[in-house]
Amino acid sequence: MPDAGTPPQDFASTLERLEALVTRLESGELSLEASLAAFEQGVGLTREAQRRLDAAELKVRSLVEGGDGGLEEAPFPGGAEGVR
Repeated sequence: MPDAGTPPQDFASTLERLEALVTRLESGELSLEASLAAFEQGVGLTREAQRRLDAAELKVRSLVEGGDGGLEEAPFPGGAEGVR
């Protein structure tokens, strides 16, 4: 697992680290200070995961076949404007 200060390399790693933090927080074995630090790290990881999802949404577009047989980009249905 990467060091706590290093951002994960991919979305799956971000989720794994977030899940590990949640498990530690739920265990009840952390001190208040350690719980707060883990919570802050979790907020950062959540923001990183959301940033990655937003970036992926910009890349993911429904491709539709145009009249000439080529592919055209169409807006992603249910985009971010409807999510928040």
